[in-house]
Amino acid sequence: MDAQLFEASIELGLPIALLVFTYLTGRFLEQRHYRDIRRREAELIRLPAVNFRSVPKTWDVTESGLVVGSVVVSVDYFKRFLAGLRMLFGGRVKSYESLLDRGRREALLRCKEAARAQGYQAVINVRLETSRLASARRDGRATAGVEVLAFGTGLGLRSDPS
Repeated sequence: MDAQLFEASIELGLPIALLVFTYLTGRFLEQRHYRDIRRREAELIRLPAVNFRSVPKTWDVTESGLVVGSVVVSVDYFKRFLAGLRMLFGGRVKSYESLLDRGRREALLRCKEAARAQGYQAVINVRLETSRLASARRDGRATAGVEVLAFGTGLGLRSDPS
């Protein structure tokens, strides 16, 4: 009887321990990523990235070119578990909302960083594209993730756009 109880506690305890571990690890990594995003957003606040199709009349453009930022973000095991439960019962899948938020913000930051690296002072006609990634494995499971692509036209300006 003790052996059966021990075996049952191992069979039940291991998945619970795995969920707790992935929750704590995923939360730590997500918070660290958000801190990094906020720091970089503060650094790039003076570089506008807008969805205007045309250049504002007050901007004196000297050069232009395509700038791109791309990121692939994967969901952790705990969030995938929660999303699976939510999809079973229906409703808003909050666990994926932060994944998409981080992906969009990171892609836009990478686009702005690419613009700065190419000497541009602004980005216009910014567009975001999102695609779901799932790579099937032999056991039939898939790794969930999302790719976000931010792109626009980088502009070199004679003076500060603000």
